[in-house]
Amino acid sequence: MISIIYPYRNRDLKRVQRSFESLKNQSVQNFEVYFVDYGSEPETSVKVQELCSDYPGIKYSNHATRFQPWNKARALNSVIKNLETEFCFVADIDMIFHPEFVKTAISLQKLEQSVYFKVCFSESGDKLDGIKPEDFDKFRHSDHHATGLTMFSVKALKSINGFDEFYHLWGAEDTDVHVRLRNAGFKVEFYEEEILMLHQWHESYRVSEKAGLNTEFQIKNIVQLNHQHLKYAEEYGVTKVNSDGWGKVMTAKQESELLNCSIKINLDDEKRTIENLIYGIFSSQSDGIFKVKISESENKEEFKNRLKKLAGKKISEFYTMKEIKDLLLMNIISFYRDRPYIFQIAKHLKSITIAIDFR
Repeated sequence: MISIIYPYRNRDLKRVQRSFESLKNQSVQNFEVYFVDYGSEPETSVKVQELCSDYPGIKYSNHATRFQPWNKARALNSVIKNLETEFCFVADIDMIFHPEFVKTAISLQKLEQSVYFKVCFSESGDKLDGIKPEDFDKFRHSDHHATGLTMFSVKALKSINGFDEFYHLWGAEDTDVHVRLRNAGFKVEFYEEEILMLHQWHESYRVSEKAGLNTEFQIKNIVQLNHQHLKYAEEYGVTKVNSDGWGKVMTAKQESELLNCSIKINLDDEKRTIENLIYGIFSSQSDGIFKVKISESENKEEFKNRLKKLAGKKISEFYTMKEIKDLLLMNIISFYRDRPYIFQIAKHLKSITIAIDFR
């Protein structure tokens, strides 16, 4: 038996269906499937849950995290922490599986050993409906550096508190867990004898990242920071990570409380105001829900020019709303990610609202 875990958020349903169909066609059906919907928009959640219901045996769960950035590690940990099977496979919604994948994976199971697999990659414009397993070899394929598709020993994963929940958005959490397993004395092997998965093309996070402010959860240089965190794990032999509450996800009730509570303070985008929020106000909270709204100052340039005319007066400095977004998200990820919180960017891009439960 193997538990297959899909982490998911707001992805194209057609690729989900292709992946499910490839599991339906497995020569060996000795597996269970967990589908973790980590913060999709409500209308998408309804549609993907309906799709999951068309495939008996898929266990769908929905987490109230649409006002938080993507955290694949926590999505996976929410299942891993409670698994009773000896092995789990971390899937990707983009995977089309060879009919012999499950059979081969089960044949490779060894206690306290994890195995990751070579995959091939389609290109933009490739037609994948009805793709045949014998065609997998025609595509570009991965080597041992691509670590995202792994069958884990559940015992080994639990011993290191699962995936590191510091990693947000994109990059490095898959390699990090391999590094920490090896640091802890477990084996991680690369299976490359045959190609058992085809990855459906999509635009990468790096390509989709925008320089200016938008409503998406994007943070400037997050990929570089994630890889630096990975480098630290490699150089200093890190094994166990996360708090004792690893895998715990905010509930719908907690989300509702955060959305409906009153704003305690309204702030502008002046640098000293934002820095006081990050280094002074947040760190002094100890109980209850704290909610703040930061708005872009009107007539900012006029205000600065007026100050210039006042002799001896220091000119105020302001952050852009994009800089504020990046600073606040990084602060929350670093220090408050284990608390219930919401982060809302207004559609007009002129304000940001944050609520954190400090109870």
